Amino acid sequence: MSFAGEWAPEPYILVLTGFGFLIALVAWLPLALKKLPLSLPIVCIAIGMGLFSLPVISDRPLPMRYPDFTERFTEFVVIIALMGAGLKLDRVFSLRRWNVTWRLLGITMPLSIAAITLLGVWLLGLPWFAALLMAASLAPTDPVLAADVQVGPPRTGEEDEVRFGLTSEAGLNDGAAFPFVHLAIALGTAGIAGQPWVVEWFTYNVLWEIGAGIAGGWLVGYAFGWLTFHIPAETKLAQTGDGLIALAATFVSYGLTEIIHCYGFLAVFVTALTLRGAHRNHAFHEELHDVTEQIERLAMMVLLILFGGALVSGLLAPLRAMDVVVAVAILVLVRPLAGLIGLAGFKASLGEKLTLAFFGIRGVGSIYYVAYGLNHMEVEGGEHLWAIIGLVVVFSVLLHGLTVTPVMRWLDRSQGRDPDAEAAVPPPGLQGPAAAKAD
Repeated sequence: MSFAGEWAPEPYILVLTGFGFLIALVAWLPLALKKLPLSLPIVCIAIGMGLFSLPVISDRPLPMRYPDFTERFTEFVVIIALMGAGLKLDRVFSLRRWNVTWRLLGITMPLSIAAITLLGVWLLGLPWFAALLMAASLAPTDPVLAADVQVGPPRTGEEDEVRFGLTSEAGLNDGAAFPFVHLAIALGTAGIAGQPWVVEWFTYNVLWEIGAGIAGGWLVGYAFGWLTFHIPAETKLAQTGDGLIALAATFVSYGLTEIIHCYGFLAVFVTALTLRGAHRNHAFHEELHDVTEQIERLAMMVLLILFGGALVSGLLAPLRAMDVVVAVAILVLVRPLAGLIGLAGFKASLGEKLTLAFFGIRGVGSIYYVAYGLNHMEVEGGEHLWAIIGLVVVFSVLLHGLTVTPVMRWLDRSQGRDPDAEAAVPPPGLQGPAAAKAD
């Protein structure tokens, strides 16, 4: 008599068990990796590749098979990361004090988009609109995977110019890249059909969606800031001690601004900045940040495990040799050169400028933008575009993940900080609340 069938676990039980292991890894891995030249995203992708290589798992998590899920899940991960990034920033918002941000946003990103578009057209033979979609997807610094080069938790003082620049850039450039995504869609739909689109794109996708996104994000942040810190003490939200308020602010900000058709990514980051500014030094900001960080890490790990599964399921199969050349050029030539041009004249050491220019990490935001673009227009050879984006993300995860720990530790030492000191604040990034508060 065989009991094999009786002892075979249900898929639900397997998923539950796996999710338990994943949560344990979320809590433990960042601590184990913080001194190693290895990043959490690399480990997550490796887990996904191993898991989906098992013969018992037949499903293949290719993004082109699940376009709506891919767009929505990556959207969710990005907005959580944007709220966390905004809450972390200790620096008061101003045009002068955010000079490095405006340079990276106003010079580096447009130069990157232009250069990547030209590479896509000249070397890869892509249509202009497809090359522009690729460029708009790959130009922004990712707010999710860039966590290891961002500032530390609120009020920790871990906010040098490099970490501040990369955090603020990642927070704002997702919204700033959206007009270029819509420009690609306009070129690929209305432009091909011979319909007028320039005025509508500029007035609606640029002026309205950016302006209303900023205004809407500020209003929601102001409202949550007042409810959290400034109404009578017995009823203000800070008294709850519940960091889920940050999640509420994220969803309300994104939802309301998307309802009026403006850039929710931009709105969420502005909401986070406004909420932080409502009472900048209040200890409750740490609770708000901790909740967003934990949810972000968990969602990011799930997403990267699925991405690892996509890699072993044929995501990169359509690639050609020239695609590999262009992917390498985007990471080691386009972004660093555009970054150095944007930082020309900026008062910082050469090492700081090189670090800012080099760590233009590509990741979840890139996946979201290409999913959004392909879901809103027909692109011949969409699988090829997915393969290029996937390759750049893999290269970025490996290149930046293997170099981030030694480079940021070198940066700390060059600025007189000892990252190994007992009293030192742990390196910023996805370290979790336990690490941030460790003695």
